Amino acid sequence: MAVAGYLAAKRPEPTVLPPAVGTGLVVRRHVLAMRNVWWIFATGFLEPLLYLLSIGIGVGALVGGFEIGGKEVAYAAFVAPGMLAASAMNGAVMDSTMNVFHRLKYDKLYDQMLSTPLTAVQVAGGQIGFSLARGGLYSAAFLAIMGALGYVESWWGVLALPATLLVGFAFAAVGMAVTTFMRSWQDLELVQLVVMPMFMFSATFFPVDTFEGWLRVVVECTPLYRGVVLCRELTTGVLTWDSAISVVYLAAMGLAGLWVCRRRLTTLLLS
Repeated sequence: MAVAGYLAAKRPEPTVLPPAVGTGLVVRRHVLAMRNVWWIFATGFLEPLLYLLSIGIGVGALVGGFEIGGKEVAYAAFVAPGMLAASAMNGAVMDSTMNVFHRLKYDKLYDQMLSTPLTAVQVAGGQIGFSLARGGLYSAAFLAIMGALGYVESWWGVLALPATLLVGFAFAAVGMAVTTFMRSWQDLELVQLVVMPMFMFSATFFPVDTFEGWLRVVVECTPLYRGVVLCRELTTGVLTWDSAISVVYLAAMGLAGLWVCRRRLTTLLLS
């Protein structure tokens, strides 16, 4: 007993990294891994841009503009903020679902990370942080194109970039949380089953007034709609309480997803 007590007293305390350091190391690992496949990274930006060119500008030449808060805007300027929010969503979902599933089930990357001084919160935060950065880069490039084409009609548009980061945070956190419940690649098809209709019908291409009754309520409760409203009001300079509601909604969604991620990683990898 005396020897056991002596050894216990001499056993070094486990090293715990500061939260910011641990999270930053996970983000840095993903950046270095993505460096060799940068062209895959770049393709994620093209989809919303092609939608803007084909539908926003192409179809927009055939239809009139829409009214936002009493202000008349061209159809392309109406569609562009929707594509901006969708760009943030795509970048975040792309990295936080398929890539996370592969790292979790096949690479066993998170098992390896948790055998180091990293904690489950830092691993989840680092993964979500990288997904957020990916969506943010897509959004920054898209916002620059919007500005060059004259689709940013207010100085409030400067805040559209942090707004897209909030959209990316919400989708990345929930995307990773949902992925921890996936059993096979086929389960991931459910993600597209949710994302694609949301992309098409979250007032991205036409006003929410088009829907009536309970269907409109459903659309207004989707997270992409809240992101589209936030980006659209900022880029057009027509701010209402809807923007404040969207900020609270997306922040709560992201924090809830982060909490589930921490619990699921702890259950799957440490129990």
